[in-house]
Amino acid sequence: MLMTILDGSIVTVAMPAIQHDLGFTSAGLSWVVNAYLIAFGGLLLLAGRLGDLLGRKRMFLAGTTVFTGASVLAGCASSPGLLITARFLQGLGSAMASAVALGILITLFTTPRERARAIAVFSFTGAAGASLGQVLGGVLTDALDWHWIFFINLPIGVAALLLALPALPADRGLGLRAGADAIGALLVTSGLMLGIYTVVEVERYGWTSGRTLGLGALSLALLAAFTVRQARARTPLVPLRIFRSRTVVGANLVQMLMVAALFAFQILVALYLQRVLGYGAGATGLAMLPAALSIGAVSLGVSARLNARFGERNVLLAGLVQLLAALGLLTRLPVDADYATDLLPVMLLAAGFGLALPALTTLGMSGADAADAGLASGLFNTTQQIGMALGVAVLSTLAASRTESRQAAGSSPAEALTSGYHLAFGIGAALLLAAVALAATLLRSVVSRETTARG
Repeated sequence: MLMTILDGSIVTVAMPAIQHDLGFTSAGLSWVVNAYLIAFGGLLLLAGRLGDLLGRKRMFLAGTTVFTGASVLAGCASSPGLLITARFLQGLGSAMASAVALGILITLFTTPRERARAIAVFSFTGAAGASLGQVLGGVLTDALDWHWIFFINLPIGVAALLLALPALPADRGLGLRAGADAIGALLVTSGLMLGIYTVVEVERYGWTSGRTLGLGALSLALLAAFTVRQARARTPLVPLRIFRSRTVVGANLVQMLMVAALFAFQILVALYLQRVLGYGAGATGLAMLPAALSIGAVSLGVSARLNARFGERNVLLAGLVQLLAALGLLTRLPVDADYATDLLPVMLLAAGFGLALPALTTLGMSGADAADAGLASGLFNTTQQIGMALGVAVLSTLAASRTESRQAAGSSPAEALTSGYHLAFGIGAALLLAAVALAATLLRSVVSRETTARG
């Protein structure tokens, strides 16, 4: 799981080298990331339900195999088209494996203490994987070349397969007759893929263009048709009963806002380090390392105990407030920032992600029974990817627009870039405020009852 999550961000600091080596255009280069996001986010919900129907172990092994093979193909890519194809296949494999991973944990670890520890480890991979990807991307690109950010997945993928075969119990699944809705599968997959494609292309075409509005409307229509289909189908692909849980719905909404906001931290801070402060790829990765370490220390070291003692909602709120403080500090970054005083405190405050994500993961899976564990897992991962795509589209577009206007007004490139990043960090903080409000209202009564019952 660390490998698949890490691969979503490992390419970010290697993008200039990839563009120079393969001759990508500026517009085409974004598809090294977008192809992965569209396949990953668009197929998660379908893959999660298919895991329930066909067997979660089978889906996990197949996804890991596809991802590993696609990584080798990406490492061998000699043209833009081949690399984009390989990245799409990586996203497909990631969706197949990731969609069922949480469902496997929920069925393997049944006692509250074991489950809390397992979810803490799983959440660490999500919280720290993106930061570790930037570290490894920079180090591997500088020490070897960009091909190795993909080749490194081969030994890890093979080891994961060899360990998973004996470690994961076999499960036959419910069978396709329990939910083999081909029309529903076509509607939800095409709707999600088209929606994510529309969002990631907003920076190129704009929010109010006819193309964006038309494709967005079509995506919403497909998802609406899917919802109607699921309400009427005898064997729905996604039983709508999962959305009756206030906790599940609230946790997924909060996660979407949080992940969208933290794009400002994960990507824009790295861009600030390189474009404003002049850091190289390796130095950028190492500068982000304290964030990964602090997230890992909190999620692995104390999150499970804090959730058990104070309840997931309270821990979630504490983590969101800490992240809000981090983005607040980022809105004050100067053009000539000192790392120790201006950036290191922000990296340490990122530990709030290590508090928030395990609590959210527990809440997001709490309303699912064993039969729907894969579906709930796929839904939780889908909202994460949608949040990431929205963060990319909204924050990067606003930052670019502010930068262009400041440059037109006569600001230096560094000043204009910093002003654009300030706006994005401020919008990210507003998204986190909305997440805090939703967590405090939607999750309050449900979480308090669950905590009381456990006590």
